[in-house]
Amino acid sequence: MERLNRDSVIAIALLLFCGVFFWASFDIRSPDYGVLKPSTWPRTIIAVLTFLSLIYLVQSLRGNPEIATASKSDREPGIRGWIDHWRNPLWCFGLFFVYLSLLPVLGMLIDGILFVWLLMGVLGGFDGKKPLFHLFFAMLAIVPMWSLFTFALGVILPPGMILGNF
Repeated sequence: MERLNRDSVIAIALLLFCGVFFWASFDIRSPDYGVLKPSTWPRTIIAVLTFLSLIYLVQSLRGNPEIATASKSDREPGIRGWIDHWRNPLWCFGLFFVYLSLLPVLGMLIDGILFVWLLMGVLGGFDGKKPLFHLFFAMLAIVPMWSLFTFALGVILPPGMILGNF
């Protein structure tokens, strides 16, 4: 049997974490009122994560020796090479920090649309008609989610200073 690769070990660790979290979900207290148990939503998320981790494990065990992975030697040395190599994750974390910082000012709806639009633009480019498509998909992603949580589920999301008490 071949030696387990790094992806297999990570997939097994993820499956173990999912098992521990699912087991811990039985400690969630169920109140006497209401129709839906408080543990339903966490267990649903854990089930999806378990399914995705299983797919990850199967793919990592199948393996494909022809797929070359980038190593540290494939990039330029120094800080410039490190920044170039990790540019997209750094943009994601940076824009998410700005999103969280502006959440009290702009609110969930406007800030969410702006975050998704900017992130799509930074990662996908701002040339041609892309900004319009990015705006359309940002609104398609955020507005229904915001409406579901605000109107259907009654969750109080940050309204921001612009929308106020909408």
